[in-house]
Amino acid sequence: MTVYRSVLEVRLTPLAGTLFQPTGFPDLGAAEFGDDALLVESAQSMANWLEATTWDTAASEQAPELATAGVPYVRVLNPARDFLSSSRLEAHRLASAYIMNGAVGGTTGEKWLETQLGLVKGRPLDYRAVARACFRLDPVSLVHGVFFARKNWPWQPKIARAVTSFIEASGVKPAVSGGVKRDVVLNEAKDGATAEGYGTVPHHRVEYTAEKITAYFTVDHAQFSSYGLSEPATALLEALADFEIATLLDRGLRLRTRCDLVVRDVVGERPDAAESAARIAKFAADCAAELGPVTEVVWSESARSAKGKQ
Repeated sequence: MTVYRSVLEVRLTPLAGTLFQPTGFPDLGAAEFGDDALLVESAQSMANWLEATTWDTAASEQAPELATAGVPYVRVLNPARDFLSSSRLEAHRLASAYIMNGAVGGTTGEKWLETQLGLVKGRPLDYRAVARACFRLDPVSLVHGVFFARKNWPWQPKIARAVTSFIEASGVKPAVSGGVKRDVVLNEAKDGATAEGYGTVPHHRVEYTAEKITAYFTVDHAQFSSYGLSEPATALLEALADFEIATLLDRGLRLRTRCDLVVRDVVGERPDAAESAARIAKFAADCAAELGPVTEVVWSESARSAKGKQ
């Protein structure tokens, strides 16, 4: 039986106590829906959390499991060769402004990428060629999606997210509390002093309890197959998705100071991080000819200024 999509349901619980702080929006607060449900973490945010498992922040390098396997990505440096960012850290991944406005050799990042993706005016967009190019530059971009919205290009290729995750809570009740920022020198806030950090200022806080907190992970296997990659290359994408999910669940989800969640139980087949890492190493070796090297892009403030004057 062909499995087109698989869903993993993970019951979560706060690491300590029963209160948690859901994601909030400036004009809306928490995203409540139905009679007693709310969104704890959005799909966009969960994509960032998942992708972060492939990156070692302390080393400014990708996770050892991926580095050892030779998984490529795009690394952004300044002219002094100091690390700035990467395609794993940027919200737009390979379509990041730092890549587009940077330079690869003597070519602008935008022109270099247009060539890499095989975009030609007057020819239909070759979706599979775009996927192959993204795989060669950074396979993780095919897991979480990328949108090249470039007006100067003949096409604006878009690859949807293949792994989607979000966290919902049901049976929720608000817990309204508050606190105060004390000032032991100036007890009263006058004439804009609060904006400057002075004065004693009370504040309120809304947290929640819930009967159930559930994280959902959906993997679109049909989308992975649609890229037209070789069998080991497709298997590498599957292994990367499993590695991210397994690593995130193993670490626990410390989404915010007051939203630290751990796994309670799992419905579905929970991936194993070590086993997934072993598959990444095997399949990366098997499809090495389809993978490129780590690409370095040099970005500077002058490149940004020049772009703004165009």
